[in-house]
Formats: sequence, C-alpha cells, structure tokens
Amino acid sequence: MGKSQIKNNIRTLRFFNDEMTQKELAEKVGVTRQTIIALEQQKYSPSLELAFRIAHAFGVSLDEVFSYESEDASD
Repeated sequence: MGKSQIKNNIRTLRFFNDEMTQKELAEKVGVTRQTIIALEQQKYSPSLELAFRIAHAFGVSLDEVFSYESEDASD
C-alpha cells in the first residue's frame, strides 16, 4: 500500500495574508509555533478541528488550505 499524505498551502496563505508569521497564525488557532512549522513541513497532519480553525483564520474553505494525496492514485 502506498503512502498517503495531507498537503497544505499554509506557507503560501500566510504570505498572501500580509505576510502573517507562524507565531501569529499559531496564536489565532490556539497551537504552538512548532505545530505550524511541522504542518508546513508536511511532518504533521492536523485534527479536523485544527484544519477548520486554520481555514477560518485565513477566511478560506478547507480545500483551499488542505488536500489529500495518495500515492495509490496513480495505479
């Protein structure tokens, strides 16, 4: 079975939201800056609640922030 991964556009969205810092986003959604770093580096998949909080912080829909990719999709 191939590896699945949740991809995200957090870094890009921060840039287009007045270059919001990782710390500012972390404070808005109630997590640590380290959590935002791990998310941006694809090392951590957020809970559904956190995913919605991040999308809400940017004022966009969930699928504008996160996408699900499976390596099996090419089979």
